[in-house]
Amino acid sequence: MNIFSRALGRTGRTKPGNGRKRINLALQGGGAHGAFTWGVLDELLEDGRIEIEGISGTSAGAVNAVMVADGLARGGPAEARKRLGDFWRAASRDGDMSRFNRAISERLFSLIPIAGGPVKAWFDTMASYLSPYDVNPLNINPLKDLIVRFVDFEAVKKSGMPLFIAATNVHTGRLRVFPCDRIDAEVVMASAALPYVFKAVEIEGVPYWDGGYTANPPIYPFFRTTDSEDVLVVQINPVLRASTPKTSQEIVNRINEITFNASLISEYRAIEFVRRLIDEGALKHGTGPGEYRRINVHRVDLGFVGKKLTPESRLNTDYDFFEMLHRAGRRSGRRFLDRHFDDIGVRSTIDLRDEMRAEGGEELPAGVDRLAR
Repeated sequence: MNIFSRALGRTGRTKPGNGRKRINLALQGGGAHGAFTWGVLDELLEDGRIEIEGISGTSAGAVNAVMVADGLARGGPAEARKRLGDFWRAASRDGDMSRFNRAISERLFSLIPIAGGPVKAWFDTMASYLSPYDVNPLNINPLKDLIVRFVDFEAVKKSGMPLFIAATNVHTGRLRVFPCDRIDAEVVMASAALPYVFKAVEIEGVPYWDGGYTANPPIYPFFRTTDSEDVLVVQINPVLRASTPKTSQEIVNRINEITFNASLISEYRAIEFVRRLIDEGALKHGTGPGEYRRINVHRVDLGFVGKKLTPESRLNTDYDFFEMLHRAGRRSGRRFLDRHFDDIGVRSTIDLRDEMRAEGGEELPAGVDRLAR
């Protein structure tokens, strides 16, 4: 069965009433910039017209995803909002980590100093020789302590929410998407394990790195597990940079941004390809055997505020910075609802053909014709 078909035997849920609409959330990773996603989620949860059916996430998006899933499982939207707010406060430089964990956290963040900082020259010299296995041999990870403190994974599993976390298999380079019943603190840590900062996280004897290399975030799991055909992508990794990178650090940063968006663009291409075949009558739209999902894609991104951010600001843990991003996320979430609430369940609100267009104007081949057989 192809990934655009509905899994057989799944029990459907009734549609939400009272003018509410159901949607899936796909949350990108991006370090401290994930506080923007916190703001978007806060707005959606407070609005009351949106029912979150499924969530996928990578790295910081995975952290936000499990906070929302835990809150919804244990108390509903209000509790989910509280979980998010409490987590980002605790994760900040002004939060309530122990002094020991705070020292380790600051040491880990210092491994990737801000460009032009006093230890930049030292880091450039030593980066070729040091790894997380050298500077953090005990593999202490303060973020894991926060995840364990805030998330009851058993409650999340019992809720049955379609929840998916992406990680990258170090040995094969392939994507692994962990479903709700397999997700714990180790899985979240694997999804956020940047190779230059953290050791690979072993799960069942397999080492995993940050999921952003292979899915940032994954969308396809929703095709066979949820009733909603609408996906809202919260995208915090910049697609466009107006300036040309010239320093070695700028070049590496831009390469990482391009790499971390490549998998998402590939999923857009596959979704548009199948949707076009459905519209042309070549494929049958539905949820039964031999039928295909017609996915509507929506997006909230950093927008104007993203122009003020840099790759280095992903490591800024000041709570004032988190709050600024949170406010920007709430504004962006409100704009999306004001402009596009009526479009949910009807049509996509981003032009996927434009997203998959190559330089020069030609459309790239979808590369997913095998999925339509």
